[in-house]
Amino acid sequence: MAESRSPAAKAVAPAQLTALLASAPHRPLFLAGTVAVLLSMTWWAVELTWMRFGLAGWPQPSIPPGWAHAMLIQYGLFPLFMFGFLMTTFPRWLGRPDLPKTRYLPVAGCVFGGYVLANVGLLDLPWLLKLGIAVMLVGYLVGVWTLGGVLRASVAERKGHARSCLMALSLGCLGLAVFLAYLFGAPADCALLAIRLGTYGLLLPIYFSVMHRMLPFFTGNLVKGYEVVRPDWSMPVVWVLLLAHLLLEWRVALGWLWLVDVPLALVFAWHSLTWRPWQAMRPGILAVLHLAFAWLPVAFVLYAVQDVVYATSGHLILGRAPLHALAIGFFGSMLVAMVTRVTMGHSGRPLQMGAVAWLCFGLLQLVALLRIRAELGGDVYLWLVIAAYGWLLAFLPWVLRSAWIYLTPRADGKPG
Repeated sequence: MAESRSPAAKAVAPAQLTALLASAPHRPLFLAGTVAVLLSMTWWAVELTWMRFGLAGWPQPSIPPGWAHAMLIQYGLFPLFMFGFLMTTFPRWLGRPDLPKTRYLPVAGCVFGGYVLANVGLLDLPWLLKLGIAVMLVGYLVGVWTLGGVLRASVAERKGHARSCLMALSLGCLGLAVFLAYLFGAPADCALLAIRLGTYGLLLPIYFSVMHRMLPFFTGNLVKGYEVVRPDWSMPVVWVLLLAHLLLEWRVALGWLWLVDVPLALVFAWHSLTWRPWQAMRPGILAVLHLAFAWLPVAFVLYAVQDVVYATSGHLILGRAPLHALAIGFFGSMLVAMVTRVTMGHSGRPLQMGAVAWLCFGLLQLVALLRIRAELGGDVYLWLVIAAYGWLLAFLPWVLRSAWIYLTPRADGKPG
């Protein structure tokens, strides 16, 4: 369906862009995130192309490329969107006034600015990589301090989701600090810890906490007779199991991972089924949230299968397939689903997916399957190259459309 454009939705003059971008937390941070969606994977796609086919003169990073890929995706790409969302919703969750621009613009500037510097630093400029990570850490610290202030000032009765997100962001600060120490000469174990903290201490806890609060709420608002289920026990249980997974994987105690991954698979599957996705396939903007969440139990079933086989035979039969079912399938799909919803709602547009978002979401499912297939044998690096360029193909139209929305006034003429 063609989107109607009111006069307010027309592009603004360049002189007005600064004020427009500063008018709400999601605008600068989501816009930065859309740049990161393409920038991170462009570097990785070219790097994989160099590994598979060779590219004369392509500069190599001063650290293992896989570590660079993991760090900048986990601490740069996804958190730009997360900060944009949380700096908008934290005050609303906790009954506090909206944050002033002096609180969220430094976060956007430091996290995105540091991220860009770090990416340029991967072109054999190690001093710039260090500077970029340090600037990102400053942005995280400002963000945690700001959100912590909102939490401390709140008299709301239910603060569990906010506390969980703030704890995850604090672990993100720790991860960046530990990785920075590695860049200045600390042992490689520090880098490995930072990468694990990014996955199981930062991203997954925030994603789960937000879905635990918002997915039943969104569904209850749109599905008649829907019973909202939001159990108090599950977030503490998930936190304990994720931290245990983090430590076991970091210390390479892989034979014991099944003790935490089997329960995690069961907990995530229980939530997915209890939230009854079959009742939420209309409208599409709701359906994609449930479809994206379904990747979470799938990923941990894959983890559990691999763990059990490893504990009995010593073989990692699935390689990084579970990790990428989580990273592309769950994190990536939920990014498209949730950011599309927030973008449409906060730009005064109807809460609809639209053709561009559906195309992105559909292609991303294929990319996740291609990346999982890469772990199953054959010409592995060829499959990796195909998946990387597939990500760029899937996201490009969505990024362009989203960026245009962030750079134009609300369609309904309202501020924000």
